Amino acid sequence: MTDPAVKVSGVWKVFGPRADEAMAAIKAEGLTKPEVLERFGCVVGVQDASFEVPRGEIFCIMGLSGSGKSTLVRHVNRLIEPTAGTIELLGQNVNDMSPGELRQVRAQTIGMVFQHMALMPHRSVRDNVAYPLEIRKVTKSKRWAISDHALSLVDLVGYEDRLPRELSGGMQQRVGIARALASDPEILLMDEPFSALDPLIRLQLQDQFKALVAQLQKTTLFITHDLDEAIRIGHRIAIMKDGIIVQIGTPEEIVANPADDYVREFVQGISKLKLVKAHTIMQPLEKFNGSLEGAPRADEGADLDQLIDISVDSDLPVVITESGRDVGVVTKPRLLRGIQGGKE
Repeated sequence: MTDPAVKVSGVWKVFGPRADEAMAAIKAEGLTKPEVLERFGCVVGVQDASFEVPRGEIFCIMGLSGSGKSTLVRHVNRLIEPTAGTIELLGQNVNDMSPGELRQVRAQTIGMVFQHMALMPHRSVRDNVAYPLEIRKVTKSKRWAISDHALSLVDLVGYEDRLPRELSGGMQQRVGIARALASDPEILLMDEPFSALDPLIRLQLQDQFKALVAQLQKTTLFITHDLDEAIRIGHRIAIMKDGIIVQIGTPEEIVANPADDYVREFVQGISKLKLVKAHTIMQPLEKFNGSLEGAPRADEGADLDQLIDISVDSDLPVVITESGRDVGVVTKPRLLRGIQGGKE
C-alpha cells in the first residue's frame, strides 16, 4: 500500500498573540473555542483536524463561511503555520522544510487555484499560463510549448494570444487551472474556484475538471461551501463546522448516514436517487425470513432510481447480487427509508 499523497495529523490553528499559551491551556484543560476567546483573546480557526488523501483522489472540504475550510487547506503548503500538528506531502513533513525546500514544493509539487485568479491583464493567455515557468527560468520555447499543452487540456486552443479581458469568466477560470497544471504538480489545491460563476458554466466546469483530474491522476483538495458541488466532484467529503471536521465519507455515506443534525440539515435537500446504492440500504440475506421465490434481482451497485423501477413491476422484495451471488434484500420499506435518507 502506497503512502497517502496528503496526510494531516492533529492540526490546530489558533490566531492571536497568545496562541501558544492558549494551545497549552487547550491541551491541559480542554478549553472550548469560546473559552479560548474569553481567556486569551485568541480565535481557534482549526481544531484537531486529521485526514489522509490517497493519490489520485478528489477530497472535498466543505463548510459554511467561517468553518475553517480555507484556513485548513492553506496549511498544506504552509501558507499558514500550524499551531500544533503535522502535515505530510508525499511522505515528507512540511513542518520541517526549510524556506528553500518549501519554495520548491510550492513551485513543483503543488498547484493552487483560487476563486479570483488574478490573471495579469497585460499578458496574453499563453504568457499567464507560462508565468510560473518563467519564474523558474525555463526557456521561452519550452514554457510556451508547456503552456499550449496545458491550454489544450482545458479546451482553450485558439485563445493563446488573447488577453484575459477578452475571455468570459468561465474561460478565465480555465486559464487559472491551466496555469496550475503547467508545472505538472502532483497535488492541486482548489479554493472555491467556481463559486463566482453562473450556474450552467459552473456545472460544465465541474464536469470538465473532474474528467481532467481523472485523466491526469492529480490528487486534489477541493474547497467549497456548496454540498451539491462537493457531491458532484468529490470521491470523499469532509464537512467542517467551527473549525472541526464533523464527518468524513463518500457522498453516498454522508447523504445516507449523516453524522449529526448539522450534517443532516445539509443533506436534506439532496436527491438520493442517483447517489445511494443498493448495498447501502439492503438487509443481509441471512436476516430475511420471507419468501423470495420469483423475486426480481439487481446488482449491489444499482441506485435508488433503478430499484424503484424494478419495485414498481413487482410486489416482492428485490434480491441484491454481488458477482452473481445473492447477498441481500431490499424490501419496499427499506427502499422508502433509503429515499428519505438518514431518517430512523
